[in-house]
Amino acid sequence: MSDSKLIELTPFGLYCPKADIFIDPWRPVDKAVITHAHSDHARWGMKSYLVHSQSQEVMKLRLGDEISLQTIEYNETLKINGVSISLHPAGHIPGSSQVRLEFQGKVVVVSGDYKLEDDGLSEAFEPVKCHEFVSECTFGLPIYKWQPQKEVFEKINHWWRTNAENNRNSVIFAYSLGKAQRVLNHLERSIGKIFAHGAIWNTNQALLANGVKVLDVEKVSAEMSKSTFNGALIIAPPSAMGSPWLKKFSPYRTAICSGWMNIRGARRRRAADAGFVLSDHADWEGLITAIKATGAEQVFLTHGNTAVFGRYLEEEEKIKATELETLFQGESTNIEDD
Repeated sequence: MSDSKLIELTPFGLYCPKADIFIDPWRPVDKAVITHAHSDHARWGMKSYLVHSQSQEVMKLRLGDEISLQTIEYNETLKINGVSISLHPAGHIPGSSQVRLEFQGKVVVVSGDYKLEDDGLSEAFEPVKCHEFVSECTFGLPIYKWQPQKEVFEKINHWWRTNAENNRNSVIFAYSLGKAQRVLNHLERSIGKIFAHGAIWNTNQALLANGVKVLDVEKVSAEMSKSTFNGALIIAPPSAMGSPWLKKFSPYRTAICSGWMNIRGARRRRAADAGFVLSDHADWEGLITAIKATGAEQVFLTHGNTAVFGRYLEEEEKIKATELETLFQGESTNIEDD
């Protein structure tokens, strides 16, 4: 990737040979810096992990208490073999980080996943000046343009209120780490009771233990009667769609919160009653704004529409862009990390 080899792509993932560390490796390595705790970035099997402090308990929840885990704060610098390593807010989910590497005046930043809108839950994205920027581009097509989240949550709360007035419960499917907590924190509690699927409730407790401000709601349990949920909103992971677990909430209406709801027919294909376009990734304009703010001379693109977005950067923004063939190249859309 880089002439100076501050960072390079290997069969194990992005590697900094001078510090002998990997960033979000997809195969077991000795030392891994993890941008955030989603499963496509934080994988089991590393001998040691370095993450932001807000990811500590979630990493243990997902990978086990026995993992070797070191945490640091944003803008705190570690030095390994002369390489300065620091984490900076990515705005994707709580604890999500951009990784900054500096050696002899050269700076490379690996974005991880990010979004520019301040969601009120995660530390807001901060652009980091660098010479080279490794950027995701999950939604790197012009068709992706997000509405302000205030407008989206007004729609969600209106949908819930209408269901409650018609004696129906409301079930929202949202990824258990990040999206679910973002939705919970913006619900109008005056409408009715709010409950969480066990997977989301467990994640909430881990985040609360790390000082993240999450609405702490009751966990759905087998002992609860149907009457407990009259007019309630239940938030659940996408894995619960179509499962027998939903029967206890009948009659109910379902909705999906996802950036992929921007695509015509996505809600219908997943058999949901409603779809709300809410993503934890940057949209087309957000990607462009973030990349230009870094001042990077070279951009490396991963995850998503790398070819189209790279061509735009080179032809319209005059920024040198290179696609990286990662483990995730060409993967289908996945509402569990959007």
